[in-house]
Amino acid sequence: MTVVPRQKLSWQESARQVQAVRDRSIEHVDPAIAALPDIHTGRVIDVPRKYLSQTEIAITESSAETLVASLASGKLTATAVTNAFLRRAAIAQKLTNCIYELLPDRAIARAKELDDYLAKHGKPSGPLHGLPISIKGHVGLKGRDLSAGFVSWLDRVSPDDAIIVKILLDAGAVVYARTTEPQALMALETCSNITGITTNPHNTALTPGGSSGGESALQALYGSPLGIGSDIGGSIRSPAANCGLYGLKPSTGRLPLIGCASYVLGCETIMGTLGPISPTFGGIELFMKTIIESKPWVNDSMMLPIPWRDQDDHIHLDNKKLTVGVMWTDDVVTPAPAVARALREVVERLNLVDSIEVIEWKAYQQKEALEILTRLYAPDGGKAFAKHVEASGEPFTPLTAWTLRDTPGIEELSQQGVWDWTGKREMFRYAYLQEWNNVAPEMDVILCPAFPTPAPLHDTSRYWGYTSLFNLLDYSALVFPVTKVDPERDAEDIPYTPKNELDRWAYEHYDPVKQRDAPVSLQLVAKKLEEEKLLQAFREIQEKVGLPFVNCLA
Repeated sequence: MTVVPRQKLSWQESARQVQAVRDRSIEHVDPAIAALPDIHTGRVIDVPRKYLSQTEIAITESSAETLVASLASGKLTATAVTNAFLRRAAIAQKLTNCIYELLPDRAIARAKELDDYLAKHGKPSGPLHGLPISIKGHVGLKGRDLSAGFVSWLDRVSPDDAIIVKILLDAGAVVYARTTEPQALMALETCSNITGITTNPHNTALTPGGSSGGESALQALYGSPLGIGSDIGGSIRSPAANCGLYGLKPSTGRLPLIGCASYVLGCETIMGTLGPISPTFGGIELFMKTIIESKPWVNDSMMLPIPWRDQDDHIHLDNKKLTVGVMWTDDVVTPAPAVARALREVVERLNLVDSIEVIEWKAYQQKEALEILTRLYAPDGGKAFAKHVEASGEPFTPLTAWTLRDTPGIEELSQQGVWDWTGKREMFRYAYLQEWNNVAPEMDVILCPAFPTPAPLHDTSRYWGYTSLFNLLDYSALVFPVTKVDPERDAEDIPYTPKNELDRWAYEHYDPVKQRDAPVSLQLVAKKLEEEKLLQAFREIQEKVGLPFVNCLA
């Protein structure tokens, strides 16, 4: 990591400099974006179509799978596709504040190279030839800052592209946008003192989730066909759920992390992972297959040498049915009526499918899991986080303060304490697997909520339990859209007596009127390192029950 000296500035001035770089990058988009109103509130999903040509709309609203086919055949040029997404991303920024920085010069130069390659050789340069891909801000790009959400880290500059970026470029992709992230990357919302608050295009009063919320807001506006997020507690799945997208958290060891920034790098109590977010499920499959077929373990010893296993019989060994275990609640925070309805409707349809077996799966020791997670997310009691915040004088944002300072149970652990709680982590993983094997050995995947409510109001996303459980276990997990909030069908259960303070918080911050038409998503989970099985299981579920039930991006 290279640190470039700079004059001492207030944190506000440092943030303004970053915003100025972003604004200049948007000004370089050609042709320029027409002036938009300064303030956008409410639902803004349809706004980009008012400022784009029919050709640009057709390009940007095509799936990643469709685009790579059209680009490979020469039906579309990489330059035209890249330019269309640059323009739509610029509009998305004006609507939701989702862009950390556009990369028009780099992207257009790359696109022209790819067009020349296709013209010269008569074939695409790789499986992602010409496909624009957006990346979360802490994924390294050579010569760009790597702040990871800290003002005090703005002088940190990446000496090279991250390994995952290099793999995508070798496959023919075009990197054109960096997206916003929260302070320290540790919140299920996207707010930092560098870029401010990112909003949800379904309703700007709601959060797009975090910490990959810039990605989700951009993609919900069709400003990106495919992007890189990261997940240590739900940071891919939360934004995907809140914005009606598909998001995969793989197990650790499958996608390379080298070249990414995080203040907890080197701390292995709970490991984070990169993963794809996309408006289409096919984008998730395309991303995973491309990265893993590049054999990243050849150059990265942290990667497990597991090739992409997409055989048709991967699930249906001995021709048995796909068995789905349904976890209705984690017994700590009760899902809101909208989430409960989505889960119930999916299960009702699954029960009509002969090739799928549905069973019950009860939450297992969730309170114990939360106790372990609370200690292991901040084993230093939040000291490193506080040090990096205080170095610039920037204030703590509300949710990172909650996550890394104010959550009950956070404490500075001694060396022995780290050993003890890490040991509890391993014993919990062992016990959970034994419960799965003993109680439901036939179960292939777990179907459950991704969050207690649909996309929440800003600064209210306190409960991570439905996603962070599977970070603790290091299981593979996919979020997918199902339906939208209906105020009449999804009214609050009254009277309701909350089980605890977290349950009370979620109950009091659910409002189906304020959350009207927000996407409602669910989560599908497989055991560790079973990404292929998970995706194949979802593909069967999706096809057999017709998911999503409504177009969550319309």
